[in-house]
Amino acid sequence: MKTILVVDDEPAILTLLRYNLEQEHFKVMTATDGAQALTMALQQSFDFIILDLMLPKLDGITVTKKIREAKLKTPIMILTAKDSETDKIVGLEVGADDYVTKPFSPREIIARIRAIERRTAQPVAVVETHPSDILQVGDLMVDEGEVVAEKGTQKLHLTPKEFELLVYFMHRINKVQSREKLLNAVWGFDYPAETRMVDIQVSHLREKIETDPRHPVYLKTVRGFGYQLEDPNHDQT
Repeated sequence: MKTILVVDDEPAILTLLRYNLEQEHFKVMTATDGAQALTMALQQSFDFIILDLMLPKLDGITVTKKIREAKLKTPIMILTAKDSETDKIVGLEVGADDYVTKPFSPREIIARIRAIERRTAQPVAVVETHPSDILQVGDLMVDEGEVVAEKGTQKLHLTPKEFELLVYFMHRINKVQSREKLLNAVWGFDYPAETRMVDIQVSHLREKIETDPRHPVYLKTVRGFGYQLEDPNHDQT
């Protein structure tokens, strides 16, 4: 039985999520503030964390950031009553795997948990066809085994999702990837309305790998289709 930590200061939401998750045969533990949640996350092993953004003592962003700083890879879903783009961007930037805006359907929460479970349980198949852990495109280098990315001699400080997205692109150099394909392959989701999540993460990845993000050399937008990681030496004579 997998264990989920649910963190929210609203008793009604804790009751709602506990009931529905237990119906799906998850073991559920709860916390009502960020400090308690962080202590539990660092001292116990959880398969998934559902974390409200607005919490007493420590907010969800801070809790997520500290969990990732502790090198824990537990999937984290942020719940937020704010439909602000900034809140979503910050949550993803510090290492959350997904976000859901309140009010939400318990069925949606469960579907997203299952999607993340499938993605984390099954590595992208293409990796098996490339025996080397080192990927090189121009002066970009990724070591999948060591989870390291560099541009020239400079180490790139990527979030887990940015790293995964870059690896996905580098395995498909010079091939256009639609937002829907990226959402399904990297996040494991099949929610067309959430393709904005892809745009947010691509934008942040571009900020880190490009010298001038407004005029990208590597990560290009293909209007009407999606995104493409280009080899700057491709087709040059």
